[in-house]
Amino acid sequence: MRTKERAHEYEIRIGQGLRAEVGHAARGCLGDRVQRIAIVSNTRVFSLYGPAVLKSLRARGFTVLPCSIGDGERFKSIQTVDRVLRFLNKSGLERSDGVVALGGGVVGDVAGFAAAIYLRGVPFIQVPTTLLAQIDSSVGGKTGVNMDSGKNLVGSFHQPVAVISDTETLTTLPARELVAGWCECVKQGAVSGRKLFQETTDFLKTSRTENVLDSRLEQLIASQCAFKASIVVADQREDPDRSDRRSRRILNFGHTIAHALETVTDYRRFRHGEAVGQGMLVAGELSKNLGLLDQTELELLTKAVRLCGPLPSARDLDKRAVVSAIAHDKKRTAGRVQWVLLERIGRPRIVDGKEISSSLLRKSVREVFRRT
Repeated sequence: MRTKERAHEYEIRIGQGLRAEVGHAARGCLGDRVQRIAIVSNTRVFSLYGPAVLKSLRARGFTVLPCSIGDGERFKSIQTVDRVLRFLNKSGLERSDGVVALGGGVVGDVAGFAAAIYLRGVPFIQVPTTLLAQIDSSVGGKTGVNMDSGKNLVGSFHQPVAVISDTETLTTLPARELVAGWCECVKQGAVSGRKLFQETTDFLKTSRTENVLDSRLEQLIASQCAFKASIVVADQREDPDRSDRRSRRILNFGHTIAHALETVTDYRRFRHGEAVGQGMLVAGELSKNLGLLDQTELELLTKAVRLCGPLPSARDLDKRAVVSAIAHDKKRTAGRVQWVLLERIGRPRIVDGKEISSSLLRKSVREVFRRT
């Protein structure tokens, strides 16, 4: 006898003004029995978009329970999850009720993880308000929090029942949040294929600093989500035995160094996408130094990252501390870090850490940091 996990499907909606339709979407995917919905957000996002979401949910008969958490990566912690769990319990949320994550990646990860473990799992809806969350973290069901020793070391796979991306929320983002999101767009383009990479870079060349609330932005977000969804469907739980080019692990391109940068700076210098931008540059340099990637391809990657906008400098950081932090990366297999490198744009390769000497790694880190 064998058991088979049931497939999980959900709708991803992308467009302007969709925050006013959260109630309709929630009722449609949660059903008529659901009475209570907890909204997890932060003060700034909730002040901007909470009223419209509250009105929409209440119009559909939900009792709405707002829960506020801190703003920033340092609040992506077990302590914050504990606060949310206590709130859900005190509010009397039942297994048939729901949770809405209204915010960026930190809110989505914290709310999703709390929803995954409260009463062994309650449904939740992602309403991402940052570019990074709309194209990446809201899709795929990864939820989790950081520990002092590393990024995303505690978490769970818990798929949302819907993702509702209102592109109007991007108009209120600080410039650095947009840069972080563009870096994630470049990351997915770099590992997906020439088409998405070209679509992304073409958009960045013409529209990054302009009013981008048009069909081109919605199409780019849709293309990014479609690519990530295609990877997640084929490898939902990131099988550690897979190393092919459709493994979910290819989505970690740039993340090995990024997580180390965030750890050594206590999550205070870099926004996640900014760290991924630096991480891609190091991974590209390492790919070249290993003889995998031609200089012309590296230049394409470097130019694409530069198009995203300015990144915080890493020049002053202790390179040995950064390399040491890599040892705690959660992507280890058999005690070794698994690097996602490039053979060319659109052709990722998973490389066992044993194939990379410490001297070559330090050289690659040093060369990239020196230029920042």
